[in-house]
Amino acid sequence: MAQPAKGPAPAEGPCSTPSTTTSATAECHPVDEKLPASRLVPAALQHIAAMYAGVVTPPLIIGQAVGLDAAGMTRLIAAGLLIAGCATLLQTLGLGRFAGNRLPFVNAASSAGIAPMLAIAETSAPGHQLPAIYGAVMVAGVFCLAVGPFFGRLLRFFPPLVTGVVITLIGVTLMPVPVSWAQGGDKTAADFGAMKYLALAGFTLVVVLLFQRFGKGFVKQIALLLGLLIGTLAAIPFGMADFSALREAPVAALPAPFAFGAPEFQPAAILSLCIVMLVLMTESSAGMLALGEICERRSDGKTITRGLRTDGIATLLGPVFGGFPTSAFAQNVGVVSLTRVRSRYVVAAAGGALLVLGAFPVLGAVVSMVPMPVLGGAGIVLFGSIAVSGIRTLSEAGLDDSSNIILVAVALGAGIIPLAAPTFYADFPAWAQTVLGSGISAGALVAVLLNLFFHHLGTRSRHAAPALKSS
Repeated sequence: MAQPAKGPAPAEGPCSTPSTTTSATAECHPVDEKLPASRLVPAALQHIAAMYAGVVTPPLIIGQAVGLDAAGMTRLIAAGLLIAGCATLLQTLGLGRFAGNRLPFVNAASSAGIAPMLAIAETSAPGHQLPAIYGAVMVAGVFCLAVGPFFGRLLRFFPPLVTGVVITLIGVTLMPVPVSWAQGGDKTAADFGAMKYLALAGFTLVVVLLFQRFGKGFVKQIALLLGLLIGTLAAIPFGMADFSALREAPVAALPAPFAFGAPEFQPAAILSLCIVMLVLMTESSAGMLALGEICERRSDGKTITRGLRTDGIATLLGPVFGGFPTSAFAQNVGVVSLTRVRSRYVVAAAGGALLVLGAFPVLGAVVSMVPMPVLGGAGIVLFGSIAVSGIRTLSEAGLDDSSNIILVAVALGAGIIPLAAPTFYADFPAWAQTVLGSGISAGALVAVLLNLFFHHLGTRSRHAAPALKSS
């Protein structure tokens, strides 16, 4: 847990950076510092670059899975950007003592919810896929609001053993998505898997790797976006880029409420996403603890509670306009650590920019016109890095203990079953197929149960996370 900064802690509140150092600036905490535009804008751009690909990934994947047309994809992407902007502004600026951790903390739709939502889409009738997903997401938001104030006491049931398994499974179970994109995206097409698609995906991947290897500073930070841009430009001469969505999209428009249908509430889908919400709450709590240490402002129980309330509000209200489960973006925690720019107003500026992007659907159309093979090449890096994050978490989870090794082995096995044998649960009841058919939900459920069995029944886990003081 983060330790409080040495010396008297300055009071929370905005403060400007004057041209000369004064005793007032000495008392201004870096988190509350209002930077001049010359420093604020570049720092905000780095945050947008770090998060943009992750923000648009859930709507891209879910939109493709439910068969949305170009106009629908554009609306879904715009909604994702809009909700991310609102959630990030609420988190950084706060809402009295009720919500917002007032840290440089980015909130947006998490990739952790993609696999369970794909499972819901597969088990729902055509036309009812998004409504079923949104109904489950809204209930998961209510669940987050209800559990948030007490979640500090539950953290000990989600040690690195559990969260590491889940994060690893997120990357592994989502890998078939970019692989399918790399082959053209449409499995029913006659040329699915054609060499031209594979070549374009490979070219995009190489471009990302080159920028990552030889780029410096901001260029290295946006390697993924540069790969998407150059890959799309390379696809144009071969007629592999579709600009129809860009021509048809309105320049400015706000998402209409329930544009994809009224929410439907299916018990199995709700259970699946509530399990995922627990994982997202753990991820957000870990992010707040890490930021508290980086920023030298302790994330106590009240901070965690306000932050989780923001997750819950965004997750509950997001589906009204087309959003998905919302959580912390770990890559932006890394940006704060790397740049040492700790002002929450920098991240608030990035949230404002996302809000503007969401209000202009034509900008979402720019993303939706990126060819599937280009997304596939970049997606291999994106989802692979998620799996690596999980492996890094597991490396800190005490795997020298044989019980922990068994726990991770069985949980990973349970999570990989739906990937290795998609029909394994075909004869199970529909509710069980929805829960167990998602590798993330199945792996998380097994990891939590085995953690209870090995470390909490009649003994005390030496790897459990300490409980936080709740408000």
